[in-house]
Amino acid sequence: MQKTLAIILTIIASSQVYSQFIKEKSIDVSIGFGYSTPNEDIDITGQGFFMQGEYVLTLAKWIDLRPYTGLILTNDNPGNQPNDPLYKSTANAFLFGGKTRIAVPVPWVAPYLEVGLGGSIGSFKTFTPSTNIDYSGLILHIPISIGLELGPNHNFDIAFTYYFHNSVEQFVGAAAIGISIPLSK
Repeated sequence: MQKTLAIILTIIASSQVYSQFIKEKSIDVSIGFGYSTPNEDIDITGQGFFMQGEYVLTLAKWIDLRPYTGLILTNDNPGNQPNDPLYKSTANAFLFGGKTRIAVPVPWVAPYLEVGLGGSIGSFKTFTPSTNIDYSGLILHIPISIGLELGPNHNFDIAFTYYFHNSVEQFVGAAAIGISIPLSK
């Protein structure tokens, strides 16, 4: 009888407790200048467009989780290939995955670092003196970003974002600006 009463009281008490792991939710949208470059130390780049959307789950003022989707579209830049117009680095891909952002929550300007894991679906070309890769499909990438959250509520963002595609021996990146749109509770 005492065990049954204890179980019933625990269930009633548990139903009255509201623990909130996620403090805030928002959507972040970024757009910017995209580029692709080989992992080698050689002056070959592709240039183009970048955009990304993130669903932000804030755990504390200094840390949040960010599932994301994005798009990178780069074309070869014929003016920067060393002595051979066949050298190129291009990426046209849909990006998806998850990141964690760690920020220094100071007023108006909060520097941050992001790291995560994701995948890219698309086409990748890396042609250099020592690499000849033309791949289409799904590959793994590692996202890393550094940036600043701006404004009294940190609703604006300036970032340098990188996605390392080791299997195609290139990385893509972006210089982007963004805005955060809070979601109602």
